[in-house]
Amino acid sequence: MRAAVLQTDLRFTVEDRPIPSPADGQVLVRMIHSSVCGSDVHIALEGWAAPELVGEPGFPGHEGVGIVEESRSPDWHPGDRVLTVPLGSRGRLFAEYAVVDPQYLLSLEDTDDLPAVLMGQQLGTTVAALDKFWRPGMRSAVVIGLGSAGQFFVQQLVGRGLDVYASDLDEARIGHGALFGAHAMHADALSEAVTSAYPNGVDLVVEAAGFDVSRAQAIDLVRKHGVVGCFGYPEERVGTFPTMMAFRKSVTIEWFSDAQTFPGVPCFARALDLIRTGAVKVEPMIETHMPLADIDAAVRRAQGRGDGAAKIVIDIAAP
Repeated sequence: MRAAVLQTDLRFTVEDRPIPSPADGQVLVRMIHSSVCGSDVHIALEGWAAPELVGEPGFPGHEGVGIVEESRSPDWHPGDRVLTVPLGSRGRLFAEYAVVDPQYLLSLEDTDDLPAVLMGQQLGTTVAALDKFWRPGMRSAVVIGLGSAGQFFVQQLVGRGLDVYASDLDEARIGHGALFGAHAMHADALSEAVTSAYPNGVDLVVEAAGFDVSRAQAIDLVRKHGVVGCFGYPEERVGTFPTMMAFRKSVTIEWFSDAQTFPGVPCFARALDLIRTGAVKVEPMIETHMPLADIDAAVRRAQGRGDGAAKIVIDIAAP
């Protein structure tokens, strides 16, 4: 099989490797599409990968759709179409075939558009995160960062009736945020716009960009006793944080990761329903496709904040 292989110099090559064999209880999936997550950038290009995982074929891809090729689980059968949502450390989805534990599989319908439901992985993580960030009575929010996660947060918050401000550095992403109902703008204009509309701060700020400076901005823009939801991956293993300002405002700070650890992974099933019903739109997130052969360029493009792409879909095989 063809698989992306992360090298010790933090570059991907695409190599021929043996097709893995599932152990008892596991499932072999023929991958059709994967997609690049922001965490892949940190892990693959910034040296965050555990040394024993460097060189593992398909690592760290963990967002994918495919077809069951072989099953040693009673719950799954060859030919089943599946969304694959393994933990990042177990992700091997940048490859033509991947072994996946059955608890990280969700059944897809024959009518599902595969690139669209592929977004169920990222959307599912935001569904679970918003469950944690949400408080009854919230009326205003800010979303910092308009990659795919930020776009999904905007849509869910607008859907709940909130007045939402959002920012990014990329004009295409800003345009998508406006399309989905946010007051979307360049990051340089956000603070002035929000403080003009809400001098005392907003109820909720979701940090979805992953920068120390945006986490500090989140603390600045939230109201006293408000909530800051930290979703973006840490910029560094040891970063800076405006502790005194957070203390003075008595802010509730919620961190979120590992949606896959919830038994039955219900957030991903909810995400698939949101996509199928059209309650959350995914079209801007599936506009940009790149082949597996270009995986190194794709991950580096994501590192550069997408160059206009809210998400990059990796085409691995024909359906």
